[in-house]
Amino acid sequence: MLLEKINSVKDLRKIEPERLDRLAGEVREYILDVISKNGGHLASSLGVVELTIALHYVFDTPRDKIIWDVGHQCYAHKILTGRREEFKNIRQYGGIAGFPKIQESEFDPFDTGHSSTSLSLACGEAIGRDLARKSHKVVAVIGDGSLTGGMAYEAINQIGHMESDLIIILNDNEHSISENVGAMSKYLTRIISGSMYNRIRRKSMELVKRVPRIGVMLFNFIYRFFESFKKMIIPGQLFQDMGIRYFGPIDGHDLTQLIGILERVKHINYGPKIIHVLTKKGKGYAPAEMNPARFHGIGPFDRNTGIQMGGKSLSYSEIAGRTLTHLAKKDRSIVAITAAMKLGTGLYEFENKTPSRFFDVGIAEQHAVTFAGALTRSGLRPFVSIYSTFLQRSVDQLIHDVGIMNLPVRFLVDRAGAVGQDGETHHGLFDIAIIKNIPNFIILAPSTGEELRDMICFAAKHDDGPVAIRYPRGSVEGGDFDFEKMGRFVPGKILRLTSGSDLAIFTFGDMVPVARQVRGLLRERGLETTIVNLLTIKPLDVRGIERVIGGTRRSITLENGMVSGGAGEYILGSIKPELRKKVVFCAGFPDQFIPHGDNRQLYHEFGIDAGSLAKRLLRVME
Repeated sequence: MLLEKINSVKDLRKIEPERLDRLAGEVREYILDVISKNGGHLASSLGVVELTIALHYVFDTPRDKIIWDVGHQCYAHKILTGRREEFKNIRQYGGIAGFPKIQESEFDPFDTGHSSTSLSLACGEAIGRDLARKSHKVVAVIGDGSLTGGMAYEAINQIGHMESDLIIILNDNEHSISENVGAMSKYLTRIISGSMYNRIRRKSMELVKRVPRIGVMLFNFIYRFFESFKKMIIPGQLFQDMGIRYFGPIDGHDLTQLIGILERVKHINYGPKIIHVLTKKGKGYAPAEMNPARFHGIGPFDRNTGIQMGGKSLSYSEIAGRTLTHLAKKDRSIVAITAAMKLGTGLYEFENKTPSRFFDVGIAEQHAVTFAGALTRSGLRPFVSIYSTFLQRSVDQLIHDVGIMNLPVRFLVDRAGAVGQDGETHHGLFDIAIIKNIPNFIILAPSTGEELRDMICFAAKHDDGPVAIRYPRGSVEGGDFDFEKMGRFVPGKILRLTSGSDLAIFTFGDMVPVARQVRGLLRERGLETTIVNLLTIKPLDVRGIERVIGGTRRSITLENGMVSGGAGEYILGSIKPELRKKVVFCAGFPDQFIPHGDNRQLYHEFGIDAGSLAKRLLRVME
């Protein structure tokens, strides 16, 4: 096998060009083998195998910098840059990450995990290179989906005005090559990327100045004619108008064509360029090609069938989506908004049943929040369904466009807490610290599917200010679920689950089962525990909390979030000073970025699993 001989990019560059297609096939097979066992971002990585090979074949990496937008398509990149064996443990605790990481390899110039960042990073890298008088190439790879993010256009606005040598690869996996951008486009692309053309283009103004009277006018006429002709058949006018030279479109699975265009554009040493590459998500694996959204981020699956392993229990995301769909049937003022995550947030049924009230705004979280705020002024009841990690991108909008005006926007904060194998860039550990400090917000946290359903029902009728409901990734316990049976939820009241005079545990969400396990371990040592489900993080039921603390010897708080700025600190800052000394510690994640790994491993590593907590409590209680 060719792949077994690839221990570095130097080995890659020794392979004859005609054998690279075979290598691409082997890389795909290896990715499929590993991800079917480990889970991960499959479809996007399968789609850029040839592009990845071509980039490392042509450019002198790691001296030349390749910056991947989002980074979930970096699997082939990792395999080819000396991490082939480590790839077997990708996304596992202690293994390599599923995204580019500075500390992991010199081939990863930046940590990436969120969308629309590569152009800003490349812009900074290119200008930094120029100021340091270095000469390496800077290549940014960005998908068509990431171009829906406003940050990408902020970067393009600056890139188009600078003269730095910078190459952008637009990985377009939504369109096939149509007739009007076929053979003629390829021919013109070859011409305009050729060295002779670019030498003439650069020096022509100097030549025409020597022609008396009509030189400049003649040059402008010829140049305008050629540019107008090119615009008719090449769909890159937006980039041309913004000052970025456009090349393409190019078949992203044709290695000969890819290597050819990269080689030619590489030798254009002035100004920004963009190469439009057409690829197919899930390329080479039929189930992923037919349903790339399902294989965007997937758990372990049967490679032969494409069927994901595990039970069929409903997830919190599905319960949220179905509850909202059920409510929208009766309340025509309810609208749903997502930022390119309708499948992940469970809103596909809402879109099917009420398409006129469903809005996927693309990767534009800031716009989603402000857009929702404006909808409330028309009497609508918008629900913004968004991952906790992506809600971070709209902090100013939460404050300025919702909180200050006290607009009744409802936020379904999905994937709150640790999310396992996706690691630092995707853990939802900061939402409490962010939102609880914004006046007017209510923050709710269900621990069961029924609680989530009832909280959404409450939020739908709450028109007196914004509500955020945070819930974890994963499935709920139990089987059948009744979306017709809505319970009444009243915010601001704690729920006492068990009673005991030795210890009180204040917790919420997916840490309630952990608290129950702690209670069982302590009971074996003769200690009785009160478990309190907060349900409402803001506003706190301060009187109820104080009564429980006053009636027990010791208390702790437990949360799947950051201790710094979290619910535990909020409780300590809200109760009477004389009761604070009875709260022996706040359990949660420390003030550091949490790595990737299975949640059970992460809980144990940071001391918030049942066994670690019981041992710590026994020491304190003694």
